[in-house]
Amino acid sequence: MSLFDDVLGEDMSLSPQAFGPQEGFAGTLLAAGACDGHIAEEEVGSLVTTLGRMKMYSNLAGNRFGAMMDRLMGILRRSGPEKLIELSVPAVPPELRETVFANACDIVLADGVVEDDEKQFIDNLMIKLEIDRARAKTIIQVMVFKNQG
Repeated sequence: MSLFDDVLGEDMSLSPQAFGPQEGFAGTLLAAGACDGHIAEEEVGSLVTTLGRMKMYSNLAGNRFGAMMDRLMGILRRSGPEKLIELSVPAVPPELRETVFANACDIVLADGVVEDDEKQFIDNLMIKLEIDRARAKTIIQVMVFKNQG
């Protein structure tokens, strides 16, 4: 433990500000991209494109968006995708849970390879987001069709 940890607490990056819907959605997608231990260029591109098209980010100034992504990346680097998901999922509004799940699947599929870690991540995300298994399977099928070719 460092001197800063003694004075500021062990994880000063997570206190005291909780995630809002924007951080929750973006954090979930960032964790999806990193769940296999690395983030491929295609996954980053998919993440940026997805967030750039969404209404919830349209009024977020570039510097605020950058600060939000820096915060999320810091948590990812220090604590891993599991911690980022733990903080992100509760902040995703119920009406956007299937949307974030579909986009997480899209990001996992972006590099053309679905590794075992990514499969496990998507299975766990389905549970954490409380998405019905049959519905999740339909979403995955659509994302697979979208990414073919």
